[in-house]
Amino acid sequence: MDDYLFRDHLDQCTSVRERTSYLEIFNYSDPACNTCEEHSLLTDDDFDNFLHQRGAFAPQELKEGVELRDGIRLIVQKNACQPNTFAPLHISLQRNLYESMVRAWHLPLRAIEGSSLVGPFFWCSPDQDDDDRHLQIIFRKSDVRKKGKTRGWEIMLSYSFKTGITSGFVKGTESSDINDSLAHLIACRAEVGHPLLLPIIILSHDLSSKGDERQRKARDWLRRLENAITMRNEIDEKEVYSDFDVDGINRDLVECHSQVLWKRPQAYQEIIKEIRGAMEKFITHVPNDRSTKPLMALHHSMLGRLDFYRVKLTGMEHYIHTTLERLHIQRQALYNIMAQKESKLNLEIASQQRRVAHATKRDGTAMKTLSLLGAVFLPGTFMASVFSMTFFDFNVGPSDGDSSDSSGQDAQVSNKLWVYFAVTIPLTLIILLFWYIIDRRREKRYAEEDVEIEKGIDTMEKDILAIMRKKTINKATTWNSGGQSPATMAATAARRERLLGRKDTEAESYELV
Repeated sequence: MDDYLFRDHLDQCTSVRERTSYLEIFNYSDPACNTCEEHSLLTDDDFDNFLHQRGAFAPQELKEGVELRDGIRLIVQKNACQPNTFAPLHISLQRNLYESMVRAWHLPLRAIEGSSLVGPFFWCSPDQDDDDRHLQIIFRKSDVRKKGKTRGWEIMLSYSFKTGITSGFVKGTESSDINDSLAHLIACRAEVGHPLLLPIIILSHDLSSKGDERQRKARDWLRRLENAITMRNEIDEKEVYSDFDVDGINRDLVECHSQVLWKRPQAYQEIIKEIRGAMEKFITHVPNDRSTKPLMALHHSMLGRLDFYRVKLTGMEHYIHTTLERLHIQRQALYNIMAQKESKLNLEIASQQRRVAHATKRDGTAMKTLSLLGAVFLPGTFMASVFSMTFFDFNVGPSDGDSSDSSGQDAQVSNKLWVYFAVTIPLTLIILLFWYIIDRRREKRYAEEDVEIEKGIDTMEKDILAIMRKKTINKATTWNSGGQSPATMAATAARRERLLGRKDTEAESYELV
């Protein structure tokens, strides 16, 4: 089954070319014979000869009594630069060379099935060849391209329990720690007899102090954000945000959150657990003649280092959890501030609407003045129309002669003209009195409504801000507040209910605008 899946995935893979070299370290019973070589593999023949130790790569002739103890043989691709080196279904060797390497060195066939893994990913298991058992290891971490550049590293190892030689394939980009890890491996070449030495070296570089420094910088950034949002004073004055830009602070919160999530400790804790299991498998199958005192000392030292990383990651996990919780609090506080600004904007709109209403009211006053003038002259006009009818005859005309004379000569005003003024003036005064009484009542009612509206606009903002602050304090435990007694909490809840009731009352007043 494994062979079929390997062939099927290999046929689907696309090959890309990377610069290839080799690293070979051998340790002998005579330390003077130890070798460490690192050179480029320029041609396919060089690659094949290195795999099978032919030609220039043949083992050196040993002195009598000198034996090979252990060693490591690696095909290395440092500073991989092809954009698709770590893309799914891509390999950085020609298909025939890749297959020849995997089969000649007993590398894990299933490694090609993990070409799309992002990791960190670790797997280790012995093969089923009882005559020449090998411990197979896959350790990989990759990611999508960033600014067009590929990122990641990958190792495939196979340790022969019979010969004590570790063979494998190592690939990494310039941004990875592969270069430093291989330099570290060369410095520790006397200890290459342990197959998990290189994986732990890579893990140690991946869990270097860079991660701790990044978390410390994120916490320092968080304190600046806390000062800008909740006025928590734990930074220098020169670090204070010069301007409270909601959009900028929101972007900084998102970026700080992403910085905190860099290299999640839980993932590496699982890697440590898997590496410990691999070390148990190694120590279970290692022959007695190879279980030397230096090897066991190295084994226990590596176990101690794994315990150190486990405790370190546990502490980092708690530190990150605290940072994330504080970021969540600041985000909620920022959302509340944005809601408060929106409420202020609504209040400003209400004020503008109130001003429009007052302007409309002034226009109504002008119309009222015109109505008043109409009310003053309308009774007289009405009475003049009535008295001009033929039903009334005040004998206005010639004092003598024919009454049908309408020439207007010697005409006199009737002595009953007073009737017009006697009726018109009282009627006008009565109408004006009624209008005055009605207008005063209406003005009094408008004045009371204006007072209520002014009170509502003045207190509504304070009540809304108070309610929002109470919600913020209840949702997030602040740093300066201690534990509250049940009585205090009950009083706070009652006060909050009163504020909410007052807010409903003011909202009703706001509807009057």
